[in-house]
Parts: sequence; C-alpha cells; structure tokens
Amino acid sequence: MEFIDLKAQQKRIRPQLWNRISSVLEHGRYILGPEVEELETKLAAFTGMRHCLGCSSGSTALDLVLTAWELGPGDAVLTTPFTFVATAESIAKTGATPVFVDIDPLTLNMDADRLEDALAALRDGDASRHPLPLPAKKGGLIPRAILPVDIFGRPADYDRILATAKHHGLKVLEDAAQGFGGRWHDLPLGGCGCDAAATSFFPTKPLGCYGDGGAVFTDDDALADRIDSLRYHGRASKKEKYENVRPGMNGRLDTIQAAILLAKWELFPEEIKLRNAVAARYESLLREAGLQERGLLPPPIPAGDGDLCIWAQYTVQLPQNSDRAAVIETMKSRGVPAAVHYPKGLHKQKAFAALAYGDGDFPVTEHATARVLSLPMHPYLEEEQQCEVVSALAEALAS
Repeated sequence: MEFIDLKAQQKRIRPQLWNRISSVLEHGRYILGPEVEELETKLAAFTGMRHCLGCSSGSTALDLVLTAWELGPGDAVLTTPFTFVATAESIAKTGATPVFVDIDPLTLNMDADRLEDALAALRDGDASRHPLPLPAKKGGLIPRAILPVDIFGRPADYDRILATAKHHGLKVLEDAAQGFGGRWHDLPLGGCGCDAAATSFFPTKPLGCYGDGGAVFTDDDALADRIDSLRYHGRASKKEKYENVRPGMNGRLDTIQAAILLAKWELFPEEIKLRNAVAARYESLLREAGLQERGLLPPPIPAGDGDLCIWAQYTVQLPQNSDRAAVIETMKSRGVPAAVHYPKGLHKQKAFAALAYGDGDFPVTEHATARVLSLPMHPYLEEEQQCEVVSALAEALAS
C-alpha cells in the first residue's frame, strides 16, 4: 500500500502529461514559458485573486512575500510552531523574528485566543502573559505580520485572525502550502482575504508537480510587481532583464513543471471531492472500530458553512501514553505505512535555539507532536484499503 499513490493519478493522465511536456520541448522556453502564464491565469481565476506568480517552491513563495514586505531585524512575525520548518525559516531569513503562537488542540491550527495574548505580551514586553523569544525580552520587537498555516489542508481561523490583524494594523500572509484546494466560508484558500498567500506544488501536495514549484497570490498590484522582479534577480521589467533595480533571487517556476500542473489541473476538482470522500470514510471506519472510545482523536471535518478541507494529510492523535513507534512498527508489519507530521515543535528545533524558548512554552503543540500519526491519504485510496488501515491501527493500539 502506498502512503500517497502518485502512480494511480499518473495512469489517468499519462497522454495529457506527455502532450504538455512535448509542447515545452518543442518550443524550448524552459524558464517562464507560455505554460507558466497559462497556469498563473487559471490559478488566479480559481482563487479570485488578481495575481498569481509561479515560483520555484512553496518556500520561495514565502520568501518572496516577506522579502517584498521589507521585513528585517526588530520586526516580529507571529506564526505557529506546529508546521514544516519552511514557515518560520522564511521569517528568520529576512532578519525578522518568528514569534510562536500555540495551536488549537482539535484543529491543530493557530489558536486565535493565544494570538491576542502574544500581541499583548509583545506590546508590554511581558513574557508572563505569553512566551516570548529572547530578542523580545532584550529590547522589544515590532509586530509586522501574521503567518497562519492551513495545517494538513484545514483552513485556519481567518474570522479571528483577519479581525485581529485589522485591529493591530498587521499584514497577513497565508501559508496555504497544504491547503490549496480547500475553502473558507466558500472562498478558496489562497484567496480568502489575506494580503498575500503562498502555496507549494511539491509532488506530494494535493496539487503537485514532479519537482519543486510554488506560487504567490495577491490582489496588491504593487506587491505583485515587486515579487515578479524579485523572482528574476530583481530585474526592472520583463523587457529589461539586465537592468536590476533590487537584489533578488532565482525564484522562477520551470515551464515543464507548469506543464505538468496544467495536465493535473484537469483532474483537480474531481480529486478534491475524492479526498473528502476518503476522509469521511476514515471517520466512519474509525467510529465503527470504536477507536474514539479508546482515546483516539480523529481530525475534525470542518463544520462551518462553506468550509472545506483538502486533506493534504489525514492525521489522527493517538490515545494518551500510546507507544507511537510500536504502533507504526505493527502497522508496517501488516503492510500499512504511517508517518509523523510533525515530531517536534519548531520552538524545539536547533535552527531556532537562539530564540531561547523553553519546554512547556507551547503545551498544546508539545502534546500534539507526541501523539499525531498520519494515515495513508490520496484521492484513489479504496474502501478495502482503508478498512485494512483501520484494522491495522486497531490491532496496533490493542497490543
């Protein structure tokens, strides 16, 4: 059994993939070729945003926005410690400081109540109100932006986050690397009212290419122009690529990857429905197996009107005091793969040791990182396979 079965999808669209790739080989415009513009147009229309700018990865997408906002030393960006390292890494690379905010115990997204506490603590320099990084304790930091994550494909609490940002005059960058294809109040993630959004086309993402790729979405014309310049070494314009007006980066999306995404795009609406059907079936099977009564916590299906999870991962929380390593090994012995996203909060990563956060600063994150377990998840997971997954999990928890 595959944890994520990319070959099943490829079999469905192999002729379209080869046609798209062959077209690129024919015209030879391998960097920012016509397929990139076609993809950008389609994705912008999907999100309802005026601009979509393809780039070299989801990490690059975050870098481009934060660099364009000219963040630097003394600035604070509030984000979650329960995410892939790229989220906070992009903040640190600008010279700004990540200020972590603990998560909601059910959704595993940023806790909006704790966000307000963190902003109050920054304002007053009072770490007793909320854990603060060492730079804030030394001389204060100026909050500039909020960077929420649509963890595992579930929309963050944008009702509260956007209201808080407006009240405090902060920008919001949505990390939709795992969420693209989902919806919040019937608005597509990537276009749900934030100043900008970033997504990833890493191969295992719900919409993934066969290499690295990403995109930025925004309605801000000036920001889009700046990002377009930054992704091509700070060029003055498309007509003046040897006139560089700012230090930039090599952050462009390869044309072949755009071509692959265009072939996959035709399947995407159907795959969104299939992913949600797989998630609903997991919830039913876990309930029938009585695993909730034994302390297992399944991921909540969004209940808000117009909210939709894309299920980049289907991640449960194991019962308290479970031996997760033993559970994974038992499932593996039955041919069922499982994974841990994420085993350690970012506040405990060596990369952020200089922030001097301590054990217990983010208890919900620490509780989640000890319990989370991701089950096989992709649009083509069959009911029989899901039954085997749940059976193997039940056996592992009983042993």
